[in-house]
Amino acid sequence: MPIELRPVSTEEFDQLGLLTSYVYGGQHGDGAENTITATTRPEWTVCAFDGSRLVASYSTIPFTMRANGTAVPMGGVSAVGTLPEYRRQGLVRRITTQAFGDMRERGQAVASLWASQAAIYQRYGYSMVSVLRNYRVDTADIGFYDGDAGSSTVERLDVASGYDLAKQVYIAFIGDRMCYLHRARPLWLNNALDEDDAEGPIHIAVSRDADGSPDGYAIYTLRTAKRDHASRSQEIAIRDLAWLSPSAYRSLWSFIGRHDLVGSVRWDNAPSDDPAVEYFMEPRMLHTRDYEGFWLRVVDAPAALAGRGWDADGELSLAISEDTLAPWNAGTWRVTVSGGSAEVAPGGGNPDLSLSIKALALLYTGRRSARELAAWGMVDGVTSALRRADALFATPHAPHCPDHF
Repeated sequence: MPIELRPVSTEEFDQLGLLTSYVYGGQHGDGAENTITATTRPEWTVCAFDGSRLVASYSTIPFTMRANGTAVPMGGVSAVGTLPEYRRQGLVRRITTQAFGDMRERGQAVASLWASQAAIYQRYGYSMVSVLRNYRVDTADIGFYDGDAGSSTVERLDVASGYDLAKQVYIAFIGDRMCYLHRARPLWLNNALDEDDAEGPIHIAVSRDADGSPDGYAIYTLRTAKRDHASRSQEIAIRDLAWLSPSAYRSLWSFIGRHDLVGSVRWDNAPSDDPAVEYFMEPRMLHTRDYEGFWLRVVDAPAALAGRGWDADGELSLAISEDTLAPWNAGTWRVTVSGGSAEVAPGGGNPDLSLSIKALALLYTGRRSARELAAWGMVDGVTSALRRADALFATPHAPHCPDHF
């Protein structure tokens, strides 16, 4: 009997839970009900069935992503898994091909995921477009090179009191950024506000400017016995931090630094352009390490380019090489940018740049410049065209996504 690709039905949803709990080794919970089944719906899935048995799964969660000042519909890929006895048969490639077509029809111009194995998703045209920056710092080492501790006032609130204020700041914070997600309440609850008894209760520190308006927040947990120290064994784990002014950023760190019994502050998902390394008196004491972040794939190139925000005017033609999973992307596209928006149309003649769909994700998000990619052999184009591309695709902030799904 041939393998059939289709969405899982409500009656078959337990099979999805059992498959994902097995292939992920219980990472998302054991049994038919786990965090994957709690965050997806049957109509978002494309699954492979051998008769009535579900043997491979795939889900696309509808998100909206910031794209340099605009909002772009995004497919958040999750629940990808195949039973071992059905692997090496090309099922995930078949499912992915169908899923990309479905995303295009739904207007989801880009797809993203957190990769279990990079090798798999690079074959499908994904690029890692962000990193997760990790800090480990003692509160005794929180201090600023110029002595400016910030002038915003900081108040500690519980989740019930602080959530709406944090949401207000977050919306303003991500406005002109790249790859941050529009957060519905479930995304908050599954990430920044996810309760973990081992980490302690969640606190929200809200900073306010001189007029009393919220201008930043830090969401964190505080727990003792996390560090081997006779008197300073407590640890603060920062879940999320957003700020609308340098003063707010400094004030939030100063507030954290006043926890005298805390010997370790941990932040595992800071953006790569976070300013702490420039602000701190002893930046090496942050013990900074970068880890693999968010992966993105352009599903519908003309729609993604037209939907993105732009900070410079100009014109550029891009030739995208063969895209077997999304063949509608292949060809030459002329991008004309004026007043912050772009018109994208099929182009002819010699292109300014030639690149793969994987390289386009790096350029599109501002993760890499055209000249960097050209130096690495991932983009072809003359120097003047590369400079023009860099002016067009430049972003004021590094791409970043702190939220897992």
